[in-house]
Amino acid sequence: MTSVTALFSPVEDDLRVLNQNLRQLVGARHPILSAAADRLFQAGGKQLRPAIVLLVSRATVGDGDITPRHRRLAEIAEMIHTASLIHDDVLDESDVRRGIPTVHSSFGNRIAVLAGDFLFAQSSWYLANLDHLEVVKLLSQVIMDLAEGEIQQGLSHFDTDLSLEDYLHKSYYKTGSLIANSSKAAALLSGMSDELAEHIYQFGRNIGLAFQIVDDILDFTQSSETLGKPAASDLRSGNLTAPALYAMAKQPQLVNLISREFCEEGDVEQAITLIHESDGISQARELAAEHTRVAVEHLNHLSASEAHQCLSRLADYLLSRCF
Repeated sequence: MTSVTALFSPVEDDLRVLNQNLRQLVGARHPILSAAADRLFQAGGKQLRPAIVLLVSRATVGDGDITPRHRRLAEIAEMIHTASLIHDDVLDESDVRRGIPTVHSSFGNRIAVLAGDFLFAQSSWYLANLDHLEVVKLLSQVIMDLAEGEIQQGLSHFDTDLSLEDYLHKSYYKTGSLIANSSKAAALLSGMSDELAEHIYQFGRNIGLAFQIVDDILDFTQSSETLGKPAASDLRSGNLTAPALYAMAKQPQLVNLISREFCEEGDVEQAITLIHESDGISQARELAAEHTRVAVEHLNHLSASEAHQCLSRLADYLLSRCF
């Protein structure tokens, strides 16, 4: 399987500069908030979102180098993502992310919420200074979508009437919107036509949905140690994802367990077994594969380049993670 490092090789130096800049962008005016935000920057991760922004920038800019505005856009995307993770962990009461204590478990809920707000505010400031109205609108929509996604998720816990369409809408708000809109923004900063920028948007949207579906599959197929958080944590909290939704159609007993919110001992373990015994996980894999296929179709409207090739291979990599 291709490694993430190999996929991001055309922007390896760009990501190194991004990591250096993120700490400077957060600043030191509020040491506690900065330390809290820095916790997640230090935790690392795949940096999928800024890497996609940088790869799209290089795939659309032509023969020249990417601009400082492209680089700043990638930094803004990572700041928005990090802010959303801090808030998500508070809402989900998660104690661990990427194998290390979450911000709220180390600094308390109040500091965690303020640190997330602080990052959102900082990203909005740097976004405004890009001086590109359409890009400002796109990334502002992302922040609205993240909030909408959290609201939808909060209102649908243990909701056995949740449809697959509802799940995909929520997944777009929580994951797809940032990748889709920041990718389109990168294309616009490169001076691409509206038509090509829309293809880039659709690439990002479908890659984002595939990424979320794959993550939801891994929640059932990988260990807590590999995930860096408790396995099946979404199911335990009543957040129903693609594998569970598909399994519910074939397993009435699973619907009953979820409806009673796993109130009896052994309910969660029985639910996990029922999902594995159904074809819910394999159907979710097929759904992820369809979104990666559509993503690559839209990407093929771009001229050939090394960055373009890496974006295409990224789709294959995402899908390979759940097989």
